[in-house]
Amino acid sequence: MLNDSVVARWTALILIALMMFFAYMFVDVMSPLKSLIESARGWDSGAFGTYAASEYILNVCGFLILAGIILDKMGIRFTGTLSASLMVLGAAIKFVGVSEWFQGTGFNAWLDSWWTAMPGSAKMASLGFMIFGCGCEMAGTTVSKSIAKWFKGKEMALAMGLEMAIARLGVFAVMWLAPIISNSFDQSVVAPVGFCTVLLLIGLINYIVFSVMDSKFDKQLVAAGMATEEKSPEDEFHIRDLGKIFSSKMFWLVALLCVLYYSAIFPFQRYAPNYLEVTLGVDNATASQLFSFFPILAMCLTPLLGIFLDRKGKGATMLMLGAIIMIVCHLSFAFILPHCPQPHNKWLAVALIAILGVSFSLVPAALWPSVPKIIDEKILGSAYCLIFWVQNIGLCLVPLLIGKVLQSTGGYLAPMIIFSSFGILAFIFSFLLKSEDRRKGYGLELPNVVKKDE
Repeated sequence: MLNDSVVARWTALILIALMMFFAYMFVDVMSPLKSLIESARGWDSGAFGTYAASEYILNVCGFLILAGIILDKMGIRFTGTLSASLMVLGAAIKFVGVSEWFQGTGFNAWLDSWWTAMPGSAKMASLGFMIFGCGCEMAGTTVSKSIAKWFKGKEMALAMGLEMAIARLGVFAVMWLAPIISNSFDQSVVAPVGFCTVLLLIGLINYIVFSVMDSKFDKQLVAAGMATEEKSPEDEFHIRDLGKIFSSKMFWLVALLCVLYYSAIFPFQRYAPNYLEVTLGVDNATASQLFSFFPILAMCLTPLLGIFLDRKGKGATMLMLGAIIMIVCHLSFAFILPHCPQPHNKWLAVALIAILGVSFSLVPAALWPSVPKIIDEKILGSAYCLIFWVQNIGLCLVPLLIGKVLQSTGGYLAPMIIFSSFGILAFIFSFLLKSEDRRKGYGLELPNVVKKDE
């Protein structure tokens, strides 16, 4: 089989991981340019917040459920190409929206007067980001199913860990590259967005190359009698199969664990620099540099933990440990760091951020490779998309909750307690997940690598 070749399967991983690397770059390309876009295009914080939230809107409204159905009905080649194309289309619309020449058009003037007082450029950029967000989330689930197919019985956790690590490197890269590109083009907003749009086009080409490899792999599976050209009625995906997912206790345990855990991580990232700025009494640049240790360590540790999962297992235990670490870190942010004297408070902050990065490595490394063990392969794409859908609901609502609490209390004590509470609930669900696995024998504690004699 083609995936028995070390070179072939890791080449396939690199092709699809680079697509996600470019996607993650585009997600945050505007983050370092917030003040510039506000001054150059007349946005305010409300407009920027609406733009940032637009990535999730269509997904929460049900697109991710549709994406899962498309993935299981049409396969990874069609769905991956479609998702990459949607990302390029959305990026192009956003590029037009923030461009200088668009500002003088009649369409922009109509957008300025339509619906809300938000500038037309922000509305156009939000439309593009909505379309991009549909493609990005669809791509994430497609990549997970692709890796599950190519690394079945092999280094699946390591492969998924490396894919996540490469994607997170995109966030780190764009935080440095976007300001550099902008400054090189006379404080341009358009240049960084255009640069990342071109990278998304390269990502689309990468996935097309992967699709050619996957087509050859499928032909080998057919020739070996491990698959058929036409699916039998028993193997064909049907809409009613979604009921199998919704009725699965393990699915809901994983989905709720996912939304609770990520709701204590990604929204925290939005507020973490300001939290450090306020708590430590440092400027924003220093606070951002301190927090930069978080994704870097998570990026480095996730593949190593993936190797451990592939060789030794203990996935359910790893989920529990990750939740415990997160609880301790957020409680320390709430009660210990604010009372730590200088200069020790900076060292403590870095230590807590680094330890939280360990948690962010433990949970994703164990969570995503566990899904193929509890869900039938023919509905695996839908299962991933439904998990992402539940996660997106949390990622939409929790930042709004934290913002309201922060506005009403004027401090970060209550928000950090809320984040800690999410961690406690995540630990409870991870404990229930391990108990259910022990009862039903899904194999969450077993290694992913299957030996030939087995």
